[in-house]
Amino acid sequence: MATANTVDTTSAAVTTVSLAIPSSSSAAAAAAAEDAASKAVLKRYDGLVTVRAKAIKGKGAWYWAHLEPMLVHSPDSGLPKAVKLRCSLCDAVFSASNPSRTASEHLKRGTCPNFNSSPNSAAHLLPPKPLSALPSPSHHHRKRSSATPITSYQVTPLSVIDPSRLCSPTDVVVYSSPQQPQQHLVLSGGKEDLGPLAMLEDSVKKLKSPKASPGPALGKAQAESALGLLSDWLYESCGAVSFSSVDHPKFRDFLHQVGLPPVSPRDIAGPRLDSRYAEAASESDARVRDALFFQVSADGWRSADGVVNVTVNLPNETTVFRRAVFAGARVPSKYAEEVLWDTAVEVCGGDGNAHRCVGIVSDRFKSKALRDLESRNHWMVNLPCQLQGFNSLIKDFFRELQLFRAVSADCFKLADLFNNKTQARNTFQKYQLQELDHACLLRTPPTPPEAVVPDFSPVLAMMDDVLGSAGALQMSVVDESYKLACVDDPVAAEVAEMVRDVGFWTNLEAAHSLVKLVKAMAQEMEVERPLVGQCLPLWGELRSKVKSWCVKFSVPEAPVEKVIEVRFKKNYHPAWSAAYILDPLYLLRDSSGKYLPPFKCLTPEQEKDVDRLITRLVSREEAHIALMELMKWRSEGLDPLYAQAVQVKQRDPVTGKMRIANPPSSRLVWETCLSEFKLLGKVAVRLLFLHATACGFRCNWSLLKWVSGARSRVGMERAQKVMLVAAHARLERREFSCEEEKDVELFASSSSNGGRSGGGDDDALNEVFMDATPSV
Repeated sequence: MATANTVDTTSAAVTTVSLAIPSSSSAAAAAAAEDAASKAVLKRYDGLVTVRAKAIKGKGAWYWAHLEPMLVHSPDSGLPKAVKLRCSLCDAVFSASNPSRTASEHLKRGTCPNFNSSPNSAAHLLPPKPLSALPSPSHHHRKRSSATPITSYQVTPLSVIDPSRLCSPTDVVVYSSPQQPQQHLVLSGGKEDLGPLAMLEDSVKKLKSPKASPGPALGKAQAESALGLLSDWLYESCGAVSFSSVDHPKFRDFLHQVGLPPVSPRDIAGPRLDSRYAEAASESDARVRDALFFQVSADGWRSADGVVNVTVNLPNETTVFRRAVFAGARVPSKYAEEVLWDTAVEVCGGDGNAHRCVGIVSDRFKSKALRDLESRNHWMVNLPCQLQGFNSLIKDFFRELQLFRAVSADCFKLADLFNNKTQARNTFQKYQLQELDHACLLRTPPTPPEAVVPDFSPVLAMMDDVLGSAGALQMSVVDESYKLACVDDPVAAEVAEMVRDVGFWTNLEAAHSLVKLVKAMAQEMEVERPLVGQCLPLWGELRSKVKSWCVKFSVPEAPVEKVIEVRFKKNYHPAWSAAYILDPLYLLRDSSGKYLPPFKCLTPEQEKDVDRLITRLVSREEAHIALMELMKWRSEGLDPLYAQAVQVKQRDPVTGKMRIANPPSSRLVWETCLSEFKLLGKVAVRLLFLHATACGFRCNWSLLKWVSGARSRVGMERAQKVMLVAAHARLERREFSCEEEKDVELFASSSSNGGRSGGGDDDALNEVFMDATPSV
């Protein structure tokens, strides 16, 4: 049936709707009107293209699979003057004013010879042609030849672009029907249009492969709970994760995919932080108020980052973060003394009565400051940190023992040669690659070890590297190229002789082994956080292990014991002896079956320290009563049943070590079973809970950098809040390490065997000694 929209398909000419231009004597007005009309045509065309694109995805009318919008351009000006619909089945062209009517008249009523409305018809199931169109040349006014067929401006499939994209000729092959010969089109922009055309093709491909739809949106309560957990994680990371990272596009996409709204960094660092801080501070204050007494702990006075963590230890074995002091540099002891005392008074309520603060433990800034506070407040016990004492002991070894001085000097000479002499370095790195799968220089201290430096960690790193590269060094000195270098260099010959000497490696292993022994005890101390009653047993365990070390490496005991004894006296406090005597954990069973305090394990001077400390911690009027109770404790001890209950041990499922089953029972037994010791019990319960180490939680380097850059009141307040929230959560979990340390362990455990390591040194040395060549 012929309709008003039908066009004769055998005709070469295409009937178009002329654009009506208002008659005017002004050429400029005519051009403006024509341009406005072309823009309207383009807008209509873009709308039809969008509708058809949605329809092809199944979101529109069925007939768009067979009808394609096309632009008809004016042969004079080149501007679009009409929009047409072309049937992809028979190439017929129609007006685009009413696509629905065109579909009904042309397709459904059978006017199209290639369309069959039957569902089983193959023509009905034909896939649609590619959706694309040439860029509009509306901003160009280049005149085109009137002989150019209108079909040259029809829609072209994007697949006609040459695979080389930007290297194709200007002539682009356009779509043509089977009845028409293939035609070429010169793009209006010339070669410059090829890039945009390629980008258009990429955009179409993205539209054909839509992104995954986001997950279902969470309810308001669920979303708020999830964002709360997210903010808590950011706070507890304490700088390891930047607040600004929530603005990262990938993170925002992640939140969108899981159905969460975007979160602002200002919200994280503002209202949410204030709310979380208020909650943590309130809970911490409540715990401190409930405790009858407490101990102030300060860690970081001697650290390079200048951040001091001030915490409060409570009798129930919990630790509460109080505040951070941003010193920024090494501080005078008087300033540290004032900070500690002000903290004690503030925690007690600020009324000047600090009797609830029964002691302070701090890493050593100056022992005199702690002693001065203790002398002015007789009820206080101020302790130096044992962790700091063990670390200082390693420095004492380097300063005082000839073994360490000799090994350090030899390692420095060796490392200096293999780092700075080209031939030796090339040979060494060749064997490093064979043995360790990597090549690098040996770490060296900035100055020779003969010069006394405050930090011995670079020397320890150098010893680790030399020991870890034992095999590569041993093979380097027997290499022919190294032998040639030894001819003119006496230092190279000396180093070669030293590397071949088994004695050098034995001494290096001995020094490294002793350092590793002390550091292992310090690391365990950092995890266990021993109480003051455990100090004497810890130093006794150290002496026993060092004695075994001396026997193993044939080292004279006297010089090593002297170094340990000097460090012990610097750290010793009478409270060590008193707590050791009063702790039921260390009661010894005598021949009569009684469990008595271990006075026989103390020296005469330490026994006097017990008497002096107990009388100092009570009033003058009560001192003689306290000493009488001490004599009774010495002679009677504790009921065997309770003593055995206190000393019950069980295996730790994590470490496999035997540990006390109920550590607070040492203190609780004085408050319940030994109530007849009124004064001595009061002293005991205060002494036995005191910590011997000032181990606070570790800040991440990122937070410290943030603090150093935020020299403003607001910045400091936010840093304090973040640290309190992070510390509160970590102390709850008894987690004192930071993410950076865990990352180091993660990468070390996942790396290959050929890394810098101090582990497995004995095996490395055994291989060297087995493979060592006795002569050059």
